[in-house]
Amino acid sequence: MELRLPMPAPPSPRLLDQLRGELRIRHYSLRTEEAYSDWVRRYILFHGKRHPKDLGPVEVGAFLSHLAVDRKVSSSTQNQAKAALLFLYKHVLGVDLPWLAEVVQAKERRRLPVVLSPGEVRTLLDQMDGTMGLAAALLYGTGLRLLEGLRLRVKDLDFDRLEVVVRSGKGDKDRVTMLPERLVEPLRAHLERVRGLHQKDLAEGFGEVFLPDALAVKYRDAARQWGWQWVFPSAVRTVDPRSGVTRRHHLYPESVQRAVREASRRAELAKPVTPHVLRHSFATHLLTTGHDIRTVQELLGHKDVATTMIYTHVLNRGGRGVASPLDGL
Repeated sequence: MELRLPMPAPPSPRLLDQLRGELRIRHYSLRTEEAYSDWVRRYILFHGKRHPKDLGPVEVGAFLSHLAVDRKVSSSTQNQAKAALLFLYKHVLGVDLPWLAEVVQAKERRRLPVVLSPGEVRTLLDQMDGTMGLAAALLYGTGLRLLEGLRLRVKDLDFDRLEVVVRSGKGDKDRVTMLPERLVEPLRAHLERVRGLHQKDLAEGFGEVFLPDALAVKYRDAARQWGWQWVFPSAVRTVDPRSGVTRRHHLYPESVQRAVREASRRAELAKPVTPHVLRHSFATHLLTTGHDIRTVQELLGHKDVATTMIYTHVLNRGGRGVASPLDGL
């Protein structure tokens, strides 16, 4: 009689793999997945590579206090680290940590946004051309965040109504903003080139774009349809790290950031310029030309009007708009 030995139990997945699995089940973005994994890795190294299951609220508090006191990180950075650790303990290790009131919180500093004048925006955009120049002009002309602009699909541009539909913006909210008339023809010409690239991909057996899981199941053919393609696709095809499917992703944010930074250097602008500065400039210039703050709030997608109010501090109005007594001498 043949003796059958019991099959060895499969090895349990590594902690970071478990973390990624729980994040994917809950449809967290790839950027969040990478950020949370990095914070958990730093937390483990901070405590001498001890397993988090052997640590608790005291060790979490020590790590977060270290970030605030020793590393002097911003409050938003510390909050992201805290969110990563709370997710780890609650959803991966099954430990619901109480509110860590004793944790030293990084001080939240209120900073005025960097805003370019209309002349500086013109000078900056004059130093850019091609796809990067079009992307930068769209960010300024619509007030979109960088990733909101890069994640636009062809169907999100309405040339007849001069509207841009922002899907799943910050806070997973949709909104509508304007499409500048000046960009209609450049965008049409750009999309013709993108359509040619898409048709080439289809001919070579590719052409499938990323879709959220629910949409990919409900509309199985949508991933290859023209309307779902990125407005700003990457020049190369890459392998999706989650599914292993070869696709054409949208432009990398770092590429646009680098292009704006180099254009700012060529324009010899003294202010630090990033793509987000174009969003700040969009909001401030609208307020300067007399548009009400509620309209600007809606266009920007701010949850609270108090967030939009920060732009009133950089306007030359009210008490800060009075003439200096020195000018009266």
